[in-house]
Amino acid sequence: MKLFRYGQRGSERPGVLDSAGKLRDLSNVIADVAGAALAPESLARIAALDLSTLPEVPAGERIGACVGGVGKVICIGLNYADHAAESGAAVPVEPIVFMKATSALCGPDDGIIIPKDSQKTDWEVELAVVIGLEARYIDEANAMDYVAGYCVANDLSERAFQLEGTGQWVKGKSADNFGPMGPWLVTKDEVADPQNLHLWLEVDGHRFQDGSTETMVFGVAYLVAYLSKFMTLQPGDIISTGTPPGVGLGQKPPIYLKPGQVVRLGIDGLGEQTQKVVTYESTL
Repeated sequence: MKLFRYGQRGSERPGVLDSAGKLRDLSNVIADVAGAALAPESLARIAALDLSTLPEVPAGERIGACVGGVGKVICIGLNYADHAAESGAAVPVEPIVFMKATSALCGPDDGIIIPKDSQKTDWEVELAVVIGLEARYIDEANAMDYVAGYCVANDLSERAFQLEGTGQWVKGKSADNFGPMGPWLVTKDEVADPQNLHLWLEVDGHRFQDGSTETMVFGVAYLVAYLSKFMTLQPGDIISTGTPPGVGLGQKPPIYLKPGQVVRLGIDGLGEQTQKVVTYESTL
């Protein structure tokens, strides 16, 4: 099942994609794709509906971030061995954890806004995991019971903010529109193996990233269990699981995003995103 959210930013409504590829409104079924609506019994109730009876979403509506009411976005750094190598870093012996501000979240096709004074805005296609049940001190063996589904994420980064000066990753990851999510929240029953997904990213038609989740250092189940030992995972929380090689920082010489460029990215079975790069000043 593919859930989504549509409408103006801050007032998105819930929706579901039917078997014919039509966008259907879920407002009379759930208040939002958020919180308790992500629990297994809620998802089962939606899956049992005759979707053809639901109202169609009007054409041309903006697609928002596929999850609402997100409490936290937890990111995993250097979680692909070949990406660690291109970054000049050692493969981590345990997950590197940092946070992205929830104010960075946006729709899959919203513009990438280059922050004020930025010279090094970079891209990162990632598999994001959405939590469906509260998880605390859980085991890897049953970690997937707490997952609602998956989505495409672009973990945009400003490398100078991230790595220079005090070198705090959260500063480089949290600018406005640095967290496109979606278009769909794909429920876990539609993903046979989250460790066997092809993911890719292009800038102006040139493919920079072309990898597979099978090369993750730490897999999804391990990450969910690991994180639950340090913080309670709540419904709607997002875990962005790391990026394969091919980021701008890893090019020789490095390449960073410029206004007017178009970024396309996707994960097989989870959908695609398209974003135009704009300046901060153009949004004022």
